[in-house]
This record gives sequence, structure tokens and C-alpha cells, in this order.
Amino acid sequence: MKKILVTGAAGFIGYHLVKNLLSNGETVIGLDSLNDYYDPHLKYGRLSESGIQKENIVYNALVNSSKHTKYYFIKLKLEDHEGLNNLFKTQCFTHVINLAAQAGVRYSIENPKAYIDSNIVGFLNVLEACRQFSITHLTYASSSSVYGLNEQVPFQVQHNVDHPISLYAASKKSNELMAHTYSHLFNLPTTGLRFFTVYGPWGRPDMAYYLFTDAILNDKAIKVFNDGLMSRDFTYIDDIVHGIVRVNDNAPLGNESWTGMAPSPDNSKAPYRIYNIGNSSPVKLMDFIETIETHLGKKAKKDFMPMQPGDVVSTYADTKELVNDFDYKPNTPLTDGIREFVNWYKKFNNI
Repeated sequence: MKKILVTGAAGFIGYHLVKNLLSNGETVIGLDSLNDYYDPHLKYGRLSESGIQKENIVYNALVNSSKHTKYYFIKLKLEDHEGLNNLFKTQCFTHVINLAAQAGVRYSIENPKAYIDSNIVGFLNVLEACRQFSITHLTYASSSSVYGLNEQVPFQVQHNVDHPISLYAASKKSNELMAHTYSHLFNLPTTGLRFFTVYGPWGRPDMAYYLFTDAILNDKAIKVFNDGLMSRDFTYIDDIVHGIVRVNDNAPLGNESWTGMAPSPDNSKAPYRIYNIGNSSPVKLMDFIETIETHLGKKAKKDFMPMQPGDVVSTYADTKELVNDFDYKPNTPLTDGIREFVNWYKKFNNI
């Protein structure tokens, strides 16, 4: 019988993941710091959908969902070593899915310390707790941002990722290195998932599709960087969640044929794996904007701007390892996913 800790449970991916796990009858503890990186109203809205009411939340105390008998939530920072250890000790988790992190490429340029605290110190605390309390499998969020200055497309997990261009990306590569160390030293099974531009209902308001929708509906100009000459491997949230669940259910084994003479970076003799999780079908930015315009029934005013620090021109996931190991393939067309987001956005904002 599994008992799963999901960190970042009030976040975009975390909310949808918890919803999926509960629908499958799993016992879940959700954890989130509920910081104010973006409007906490959205985070509390997600929690409310899962039966966790804002007025019942107290720091470092479990709150039972009013909708799901197998769901509990705790407000806690990953940097809180003592609080996190006590949670692991009392709850006896079997699996951990670590999605909690300080997100945002551009924000990492302005507030680098937040990324060290949450993404490095916090992740170390998660690794230590998983080691001490014999977790069956740690699945954790990495990012397509780790590919940095790499211009080989599609991005493959065997590619070099030694040239990140934001501290956010550097912190995610650090997570992968830290995880391998714990897999090697302590035989802790870990799997890192490099997410590619996730979108959908309940999404983050700092993401482009959210900003575009908000601006268009409010007759404001959207910022189109690099004069629109960009593309992204947009991946719908439900497809991402299905991939996480499949991976979480299958802890990696060491690859006995792995050799240090020709070391593949995505696996090793330790129980350690890295996967790309994306749509494998990049969309041009201008086509993406046009899809949003179609579903809003309204044209965007556009301010064309130069490339921003920390951004890359294109992302494109090669997911053959995930397909081969888990028969995983996203199947949500962009127009369907954007329609679902727009419908949610209008409902949530009473439009």
C-alpha cells in the first residue's frame, strides 16, 4: 500500500497530480509553503478544489480534506529541516514526488537567494529524509531549462547540460547531480523529470499563455520576445501528470551495462534515471498566440521585444526513453489544451 508525499501540492502541476492520485485511490499528503511568488489566491483556490480550506491551514499542522478521506495537507517549507524530518517520521511515506521549488527563469536573475534556499537546501533536506526513512522511490521535477546553451535539437537526455544560462536552470541541474549522489551512495531510487513548458487550467500566472490571455482580454499589449522568432514544446497538464504517475509507480534499477568509460548522463549503475517529459512537437510562438486569439475570439496587440536574459530560442524534447520504458506519449492537441485553459480562466475570473 503506497503513501505518497507530494511537495508543491498547491502549485500548478502539484494540484493536478494530487487530483489524479486521489482518483486512483492513493493516500496522499500534500505539502506546500504557500509563498507569494505569485498571487496566493490562486494557490488557495487549488487547495479549496481539493477540500482544503484556507482558514484551517496552520503552519506545520496536518489538515484533512473535506472532500477526500485519503488526502491531508501541510503548510511547510522544505528548508525547515526539523519539520520535514518529523513529517517523514510520523507519516511513514513509501513514495515522494518532489515538485516544490522556486520557479521562474527571469525571477532567478532578480532573486537568486530564493533559488538556493528552496531548490538546493530544500532539495537536500528531501534527499536526507528519503535516505533516513527508506523511501521506495523519489521522483522529482527537473526542467528543460537545464539544456541552456545547447543548440542540438531535439534535446536528448544524453546531451551535455553543463552550460545553464539562469540560476534556476543551474539549481535544477544541481538537483540531478545531488540525486545521483544519493542513488549511488545510499541505493536510493531517484528519477528526475525534465518538464517542457507545461500549460493548462489552474496554470501559473507568470507563464506566457496566462499573461497573453490576461492581456488580450484586458485590451493590453502582449510582450513578444525575440520578435516572435521562438518556439516551445508545449505540453498539456494532463499528459504531464499521466507521465509522472507512470514513472512514480516504477522505481529505477541500476544499469549493469553502464560504464564510466563512456558514461551516459541519464542513468548509471545506481538506481537513477533522467527523462525528458514533453510533447515532442514544438510550436512557433506566433502560431501559439494565434491559437489563443482564436479561442478568445479577439486579436492581440503586440509589442515586439528583444530576447530576454535567461531565455532560449527553442525547446524540443526527445522523449524516446520515456516512450520505450513506459509506453508514454502525450496526445492532447494544442488547440484542445488552450480551449480548456481559456474556459477555466474565464470561469475563475468570472468573465
